[in-house]
Amino acid sequence: MPRLFAAIDLPDSLRREISELTAYGLPGVAWVDSRQLHLSLRFIGEVDEQMFEKLRTCLLRIQQQSFLLKLRGVGTFPNGKSPRIIWVGVENSEPLVQLRNKIEHQINSLGIKGESRKFRPHITLGRVKSKKINRIADYLVHYNLFRSEPFSVEYFSLFSSLLTPSGAKYTKEAEYAFLLPTV
Repeated sequence: MPRLFAAIDLPDSLRREISELTAYGLPGVAWVDSRQLHLSLRFIGEVDEQMFEKLRTCLLRIQQQSFLLKLRGVGTFPNGKSPRIIWVGVENSEPLVQLRNKIEHQINSLGIKGESRKFRPHITLGRVKSKKINRIADYLVHYNLFRSEPFSVEYFSLFSSLLTPSGAKYTKEAEYAFLLPTV
């Protein structure tokens, strides 16, 4: 059964820029391979093949104009004292929230339960594997002022995820193009 999520794929230039944030050298952190970096919009979970096909089709109903996004700052989940995830943030974006809500509506229309967590757009950089992690505060201070150039979001994708001992491996299952912005 495929384990699915909807996400925004990142341009290669931005992947390279973000991967520089992982060169700091924090022992005890498993950094995400730059080819796997993405901005998750909605984790769906495991579905059977019939539901998988319904999802692929229902997401075609989403109409959205392309928009610009900027990345800003770094942080941790759940907090800085006991971090499990290191992330780079996303500047506030109404079109991003609208897209996420449209995806949520379509997924809910198929009877798939909504997520209980509030949508906090971010790109996961690494997962903390050690209970004792030194220098995390220094890392957060060092990269707190990180800002990306705006990048154009012209589609979102449906991905499947395969969990392996070396980490999750993602496969793009479908791509959903946006309308071009009106001039």
